[in-house]
Amino acid sequence: MNDNQIIQLYWERDEQAIVESERQYGALCHTVAMNILSNPQDAEECVNDTWLKSWQTIPPKRPPNLCAFFCRIARNLSLDRYRRKYMTQARGSGFEVALHELSECLPSDETIAGTDPLPSLLDGYLATLDPTHRKLFVGRYWHAYPVKHLAAAYGMTPNHVSVILHRLRDDLRSYLNERGYQI
Repeated sequence: MNDNQIIQLYWERDEQAIVESERQYGALCHTVAMNILSNPQDAEECVNDTWLKSWQTIPPKRPPNLCAFFCRIARNLSLDRYRRKYMTQARGSGFEVALHELSECLPSDETIAGTDPLPSLLDGYLATLDPTHRKLFVGRYWHAYPVKHLAAAYGMTPNHVSVILHRLRDDLRSYLNERGYQI
């Protein structure tokens, strides 16, 4: 079943929409949630909540990219759960490390207002990157993949991936500063 057919099921309020969403995108959403939470039960709850949120959102929304729509919901729900559950505990999770890496060049989520130019600046920065660097950046800082996972996926050593990510963060900081965005 393609995305337009799944969206149509949501618009018709047919519960088969959730079954098809889970079948097609469940594994990806679970991976996103697991990368952030590192807990199978919490990840599963976030994925289930993703389908509920989708049911509540479609209609009136008609997402242009269903995969990105579901992943964003799963990611945001996982981030919320992570903040509630883990931020008060001293943990050394991979996600916490990724957050720390970005903290030097980006503000916290709480400081980004609806009129903040940061999202469009980030889109502009990502557009300047070659495809492999863009995938590494998004994989690490959006999907929260561990460096070892990215290294294996792209046939690199973990050290090489770490060096690339470090340079990308430095480049991002410079890119934002050149465009007048102060952190």
